[in-house]
Amino acid sequence: MLFSTEDLVKLIAAVIIGGIIGAERERHNKAAGLRTMILICLGSTLFTLFSAKIAGDNFDPSRIASNIVVGIGFLGGGVILREGGRITGLTTAATIWLSAALGMGIGNGEYVLVTAAALIITIVLWFFPKLEERLAIPTEVRTYTIVVRNSWDKFKQLKSLFKEHDLVINSTRQAKRGDDMLCTFEVYGSTKKHDRVVQKLLADKQIKETDF
Repeated sequence: MLFSTEDLVKLIAAVIIGGIIGAERERHNKAAGLRTMILICLGSTLFTLFSAKIAGDNFDPSRIASNIVVGIGFLGGGVILREGGRITGLTTAATIWLSAALGMGIGNGEYVLVTAAALIITIVLWFFPKLEERLAIPTEVRTYTIVVRNSWDKFKQLKSLFKEHDLVINSTRQAKRGDDMLCTFEVYGSTKKHDRVVQKLLADKQIKETDF
C-alpha cells in the first residue's frame, strides 16, 4: 500500500481546510477549536484514503461515509451542553460534522466542491452571527425560575413581561412553596431581548428569587 504525491496534497488540504474552520471556533473559545477541527478533517481524509487502498476494487464509499458519520455523531454529542435553561454547543457540533464531511470530500478528490462548501461554512460562522444580532433573530431558549409571593396576578404580570419584550413562551409551570409561588417559564427569543427582561426581573422588588 503506497501513498502518492496526490495523497500528500490531500492531507495538506485537510489541514488547511480544517484550520480555516477551526480558527473561527478557536476565536470564540469553543470546546472544539483549531487543533480539533484540523484533526477531525484530517482523520476523515485518512479514513477515506485508507479504506480505498485496503478495499481495492471492493471499495464501497457509502459504507465508509456511514461509519464516519456515526463516529463523528458521538464526538459532536460530547460538545452539546445544557447550562441551566440554555442548550449550548449545537453550532460547534454541527461544525464538527461538517469538518468530517469536508475531510471525506478531500479524501475522494472533490477539491472544487470542498472549497465551495468551506467558503459557505466560513461565511455562515463569521458573518451570520452579526446578521442575527442586527435582525434580532430569536436564537436562544432560556428557562426562568422565579419565586414570588403567592399571587395569581403577579404570575400574569410576569407572563405579560415576556410578551411585552417579544419573547415567545414555550411552556409555563407553577408550584406552591409555603406562602410563595414558584413560577417556571421556558422562553424563546433573541439574547438582547432576554437581557432586557433579566434587567427588569432583577429590579423587581417583589421577586424573592430568580434563576435564568
